[in-house]
Amino acid sequence: MKSRFLSLVILSLSFSINITAQDLGQEYIDAWKTFYPSRALGNGMHSSIYDYEDFSLSKVEHWLTYNIDLLTKLSDTKSSYLSTNNIDARLLKVQAQSEIDKWQKEAPHFNSLSLYASPINSALDQVLNAEFLIVPEKNQLLCDRLKSIQGLSLAALTNLKQVGKAEAERSLRGLERIEKYLKEGLHEKIKTEGLKPACADFEKEAGSAAKQIRALINQVNSQLLPKATESSPIVGREEYARLLRLYTDSDLTPEQLSKMALDEIQLVRKLIGEVSAEYLKEQYPNRPLPTDYDDLTRAALGDMEKDAPINAADYLQFWNELAEAAIQFIDDNKIATLPKKNTLLIKTAPESAGPAARIGWVSSAPPFDPNPITTLFLPSIPETLPKQEQIDFWASFNKPFNRMIVIHELLPGHYMQMKISRETAHPVRLLFPYGTYTEGWATFTERVLLDAGWEKENKLTLLAHLRKRIENANRAYTSVQVHTNGWTQEQVIEFSTNTSLVAPQFAKSLWGRLMSSPMQLTSYFLGGAQFTALLAAEKERLGSQFNLTLFMDTIMKAGPIPIDEFKDIFSQTIIK
Repeated sequence: MKSRFLSLVILSLSFSINITAQDLGQEYIDAWKTFYPSRALGNGMHSSIYDYEDFSLSKVEHWLTYNIDLLTKLSDTKSSYLSTNNIDARLLKVQAQSEIDKWQKEAPHFNSLSLYASPINSALDQVLNAEFLIVPEKNQLLCDRLKSIQGLSLAALTNLKQVGKAEAERSLRGLERIEKYLKEGLHEKIKTEGLKPACADFEKEAGSAAKQIRALINQVNSQLLPKATESSPIVGREEYARLLRLYTDSDLTPEQLSKMALDEIQLVRKLIGEVSAEYLKEQYPNRPLPTDYDDLTRAALGDMEKDAPINAADYLQFWNELAEAAIQFIDDNKIATLPKKNTLLIKTAPESAGPAARIGWVSSAPPFDPNPITTLFLPSIPETLPKQEQIDFWASFNKPFNRMIVIHELLPGHYMQMKISRETAHPVRLLFPYGTYTEGWATFTERVLLDAGWEKENKLTLLAHLRKRIENANRAYTSVQVHTNGWTQEQVIEFSTNTSLVAPQFAKSLWGRLMSSPMQLTSYFLGGAQFTALLAAEKERLGSQFNLTLFMDTIMKAGPIPIDEFKDIFSQTIIK
């Protein structure tokens, strides 16, 4: 114990020498890249291809001590870095505390097989698929990776004390595949690629790597799996409160968040009823309005879901036209300054994507990637399925819904914000973004365009926005209820569909997200509310001098920072 404490002190002193007042941010990024090379590579930092994960006990202690020391440095109010980089310092504090929590409290190096299995599985493909490498570099790196796989497998054998059953079983399947690949498929793959590994004993090294992986598999199966347990993903009130403070970098409590979200749900329910009545009066002037709220909203939402695509080709054409319309509207109404070059592709999700093809996704360019193409993969369903199943599917992705989603996902939401902010001079903000900024911004932009007249003649589009707005509040509210008050999946579905009017398909998928990312689910509501309040404050402060283009451009150019920092930024902005 004494020797370990002494080693931590020595490590702390060595890091104190390295951390300078000039640029703590860049030095932290360099240290982070070294410790997490695969994550760095995924963020577009191509030089990280030459490094590989090392989760040996000494390296983990090294990293933990570095973060503890950094947090101490950032707490020094006399630090010159804080005085000149106070926003980045806030982000670094949150990041350092998150790393301390992870390695000190969660300790994945002792209880997570996937910590080791994930980089082992991707080690060779990272090199083989790296188009930016020349052949001699690939030849050398393939040899290096085989040794690294052996080292990481040995670290797992040494460090792991326990595992979770489901996570370990998933990881074991991946390790079985990579072991087989090393024995049977790698040689043919290298031959097909025209590569010639630089080491003369490549086949022997591949065999040694496979043996080391097999040793790990056997140990997990024989010693760890028999005593594996499943820890509950429900974090509890105290832990939820701590995570919420860290995620928002504020004193917000779960109870305050719950009340805010419930107030929003009740407000938006009222608005949905009012808009539903207005729509039905206009659309069916000779038909009496339903007196029951559920019947009223069901009738209007039913019409919204009927305005739907008929197939994937129709959906793709609709989205391309929608994106062009959004660009024109933003330009005509001087909402924000559009990027000079379009780097967006819109495609139909391939069936090979499995369940993800049913919901679609945005494949954004990594923040440091030199080729910043963003691809929107639209939801799809095979036309071979029963016709009614296809109709029900497309009803969930109806056109009024998409007229709002195009704002959120693309313009001036995620695509445009990420494209602009990636050019910021602050790499800390790109690598460690403020949690509620990104989804908060995309949510906020929906209201900005609606206020500017987007789809003003179409009440179904407004209804779709309100339904999404109440869903955002529902996400935050149920996040609190599940993790602090013990709500079950049945309670979540019942409340989401009956009270918050969430579409059944989205209500059913909510539980998985509540388990895996309870904090992220609060960001839509919290971030959107903060940006809305900021806009109102700036309009009140500036009156007739308020400039929406400047307001929107400033937020995107600053990058994903704590939203409360914009008050000072705008106070120093010259209005022209």
